[in-house]
Amino acid sequence: MNSEKKSQRRGFSTIAFSLILLFSVFTSSLAKADEATYKGLKLFSDVIELIEGNYVDEVKTDELISGAIQGMVQTLDPHSEFLTPDSFQDLQESTRGEFGGVGIQISMRDGYVTVIAPIVGTPAHKAGIQAGDLIIAVDGEPTEDMKLTDAVKKMRGEKGTYVTLTIYRKGMKKSQDYKILRGTISIESVRKTLLEPHFGYVRITNFQESTETDLLDAFDTLMPEGEPLSGLILDLRNNPGGLLNQAIEISDLFLEKGVIVSHKGRRRASTNEFHASPSRKDVKCPMVVLINGGSASASEIVAGALQDNRRAVLLGTTSFGKGSVQSVEPLRDGYALKLTIARYYTPSGRSIQAEGIVPDIIVEQGFDKEKKETDEDKPDYVYIKEKDLKNHLNADPDNGEEVKDQEDQEGKDVEPAMETDPFQDEESLDAEPDSTKVYGYIAVDRLLRDHQVKRALEILKGHSLLSNLEK
Repeated sequence: MNSEKKSQRRGFSTIAFSLILLFSVFTSSLAKADEATYKGLKLFSDVIELIEGNYVDEVKTDELISGAIQGMVQTLDPHSEFLTPDSFQDLQESTRGEFGGVGIQISMRDGYVTVIAPIVGTPAHKAGIQAGDLIIAVDGEPTEDMKLTDAVKKMRGEKGTYVTLTIYRKGMKKSQDYKILRGTISIESVRKTLLEPHFGYVRITNFQESTETDLLDAFDTLMPEGEPLSGLILDLRNNPGGLLNQAIEISDLFLEKGVIVSHKGRRRASTNEFHASPSRKDVKCPMVVLINGGSASASEIVAGALQDNRRAVLLGTTSFGKGSVQSVEPLRDGYALKLTIARYYTPSGRSIQAEGIVPDIIVEQGFDKEKKETDEDKPDYVYIKEKDLKNHLNADPDNGEEVKDQEDQEGKDVEPAMETDPFQDEESLDAEPDSTKVYGYIAVDRLLRDHQVKRALEILKGHSLLSNLEK
């Protein structure tokens, strides 16, 4: 009987190896496989056979192969990922602007799940989760060396259920548990208000399928009957990115001509350049764009396009530094591969990968308080950047040296988080997180106590006054 089982295992391993070898023949990257590639595939088959035949417990071959693929992809860069059917579905739901969970953007750093940015207004944000937090455990299960997809799966769940995140933050003497009520996160990617008559404020929290439409609707409200604004603040702080095509469309709304972004990869299909075109929908008023260490990916594309085309003044602190492009390829049985296929470049040819975009005017993040702030009141916080992530790409594919950005060299990457949130619904500031409505009323008085917003408004008002003097 044992001999029969062993024979079956060997037969399955032989079949598995034959399938892998056959797959390599039809895959362009392995079409010219040399002897080393063949030996590697044979070694892979041998390991599967040994595990199947000798491991202390019975194992499932499909799980072994899935784990091997995940391990292979994880050696590439932090943004390439082998997606299980559940993870692929979660990704599709998040780009549509609705998913179940707590509302945070995460990555891996030093073997721990790390918060890049909480999405403003979500349960995690209301509970006090901050960018840079290390998630030590989820519901008591340690996350050290946990797969990112597994961490996401554990944090997501049905509305009305709780998840406990064990958080360690710089300055804490010990980790702290945060019990968070999950919700169906319906993200409204665009919020808008008038700070003063004719001076608009628009915040884009992420780039999803409806972002361009939402932004056009926002401008219809801010500029009734086409009445022009005297100035606009575009807030991209803590915006973790999203869909590339939406970043291009948003940039095009503010530009009449010029390059928006280009990306270059090994394959010709991965190399392209995108240009702005004039449109009756173009917004032409003076602009200040706010960025910080939580501004990543698509938000950096928009910021870089407007900065290089001299369309807006960038204010804040250096951005995250994700200058790569990912493509998601569906696979059989509901699996998918998210693969980094190119680096992107701003209109002037800059690669911001692992460097970030340095604003024209550096203003540290801070918030006016009603009482005098003491040293104990000041949050001690450092943003996690792309250059901190394991296996991150270099800015230049031909340069093996990691380039340090200006802000890192000067040691200015410490940013206190906002004490008060101007984006929460006033009625729910002290209530349990409610996922049915991510954003509510924007409290303008709180926005005007935000140091970066105040400085941006001063710049726009000064420009308006000078322009009127010249007339």
